[in-house]
Amino acid sequence: MNSSLEGYGVAGRLASFFLDSKLTPLLMVAALLLGAMAVIQTPREEEPQIVVPFADVMVGLPGAGPAEVEDRIVRPLERLLLELPGVEYVYATAMDDAAMVTVRFHVGYDQERALVTLYDAMSGGMDRFPAGALPPVVKARLIDDVPFLTLTLWSEAADPLLLRDLAGALETEVRSVPGVSVTTLTGGSRRKVEVLLDPEALAAAGITGPEVLGRLRASDTAGAVTEMVTAENAVQVRTDSFLRDAEDVRGVILAVRDGRPVRLGSVAEVREVGEPEDYTVFLAGAAAGAKGIDLAPGRAADAVTLSVAKRKGSDATRVAEAALHRVEEVRERILPADVQLTVTRDYGETADEKASDLLTHLLGAILSVTVVIALTLGLRGSTVIFISVPITFALTLFTYYLFGYTLNRVTLFALIFVTGIVVDDSIIVVENIFRHYTARRARHPRAAILASVAEVGNPTVLATLTVIVSVFPMAYVGGLMGPYMRPMPMGASMAMTFSLLVALTVSPWLSKRLLKPSQHEGADEETAPPRIKKFYYGIMEPILARPRRGVIALLVTAGLLGASILLLPLKLVTVKMLPFDNKSEVQLLLDFPEGTPLERTAAAARDVADALVDIPEVTDLQVYAGAAAPHTFNGLVRHYDLRRSPHLADLQ
Repeated sequence: MNSSLEGYGVAGRLASFFLDSKLTPLLMVAALLLGAMAVIQTPREEEPQIVVPFADVMVGLPGAGPAEVEDRIVRPLERLLLELPGVEYVYATAMDDAAMVTVRFHVGYDQERALVTLYDAMSGGMDRFPAGALPPVVKARLIDDVPFLTLTLWSEAADPLLLRDLAGALETEVRSVPGVSVTTLTGGSRRKVEVLLDPEALAAAGITGPEVLGRLRASDTAGAVTEMVTAENAVQVRTDSFLRDAEDVRGVILAVRDGRPVRLGSVAEVREVGEPEDYTVFLAGAAAGAKGIDLAPGRAADAVTLSVAKRKGSDATRVAEAALHRVEEVRERILPADVQLTVTRDYGETADEKASDLLTHLLGAILSVTVVIALTLGLRGSTVIFISVPITFALTLFTYYLFGYTLNRVTLFALIFVTGIVVDDSIIVVENIFRHYTARRARHPRAAILASVAEVGNPTVLATLTVIVSVFPMAYVGGLMGPYMRPMPMGASMAMTFSLLVALTVSPWLSKRLLKPSQHEGADEETAPPRIKKFYYGIMEPILARPRRGVIALLVTAGLLGASILLLPLKLVTVKMLPFDNKSEVQLLLDFPEGTPLERTAAAARDVADALVDIPEVTDLQVYAGAAAPHTFNGLVRHYDLRRSPHLADLQ
């Protein structure tokens, strides 16, 4: 044991180790580089990724009404699901022919474990359902299912069938982008081939109508072939698989007669038609005007929206940038001149804006603290703090990266929240070193630094632990707010821990090289500059000279405090724990009685669009009449994507 370090305690010994070590500057640079790497590599999201496992279980009972479905399907299914470990809530909906039960597990319950348990229960619980019940369908609900990017293709000239085809081609390109998960098309008309059989040609070839249908089914094994019997013996084929267009259907070989193949085109008329949908999608707004198209009230452009969801853990900002870059690369090749494309949702861009904005605020807070310190400790002392604080935050951001946190408004707000506290440790150490440097008694700089660190080491450790103990219990808050707010106590506690280590290691090293000991033997131990000290004394001395003035000063302070408190009930100031979430989109949902015709729904939605399109802040406006718009997180929880799916076939 080095006898020269006796009496310095743990803090002094730690400072002594790093004070002359050549590793200290390397560790400082490494910490800053790790922080920069964390800022670049850590995924950016708008909100913390909350794990709330829940899923929809759908069971069909053809021919049964809601009351029978509730009695024979819903109740046994509810009892089965409530027996599973980790289940918190069960919600059920009974409808004609089917039931849908939503099961939600406790917040934070392992997602994979929950789904495996649910699938096993459904596989082994079929004996609880009545005869004739269809096998249950389990559909997991994940926060990453919410589309983070939507692209809307629209045109006044192109028909809905062409728009759907163009959107499908664009969808294929977007799917190739790394990080893209599920893509969905909403709007337009699906391509369909109609086959009108010629009875005389069929008879001459010795082929019957059922044989034609069977051959079409065999030729289109990857997709469904739908039969429609009419007076003209028409068979309709949806081309989503091997039979891609009318030419493919015409080339289907039905039989071989006299050594020659009989193709469908020789015994039937084959033509492509658009399949009418039970919904409509159109676009209106200033975005159309920017393209030179005047969409006045009452006018709108047919549209198809491509919704894109990302994979779990991927960076929304990077995936969105890559997807949009891919779209720009193929845009001229895929889209004709009369078809426009509008980015109607980009959560990657908004996430990057929020993260960058909070990082800017964080830098501003560091600079503000540095300026205040420069007024008291001088430029050299403030430089020590200016270097120490970024090292603390760099290590905290790197820890975020290691723990799997994302850069969002909660994690970054935690750092802004503790900025004033984080600098305290370094300020205490640097200020005491400054005081020892300016002491009346002469002392070697190294000895002065170790003595000053040892003097304030234990109080600094105690103060830091006190802050951590007061903040860390927030990490154990239950419910949805628990995991949402957990990055704040975790980030604050990590930042305080690193600030203590930096104050006892980096700050002394920097102080030895930046601060200059006083050359005057009788230097004052006060660290405040003369001007600030004179200003302070000028206020306090008259108050302390007479007790009556002191009482008046206390009353004035109490009055100002009371006036500040009154600002809250009077609503003169807005109090929020987090910055405002300024979304760039708003969804309006119009509910109509069941059975309302699509034409009436679309007309009412168009009237609402006409009223909103003149608002200056509106850049574009999409209307989904009879269809579910790309949902948000709120829509995911409320099942807005199933609003047009009253039947089990649609749910499946």
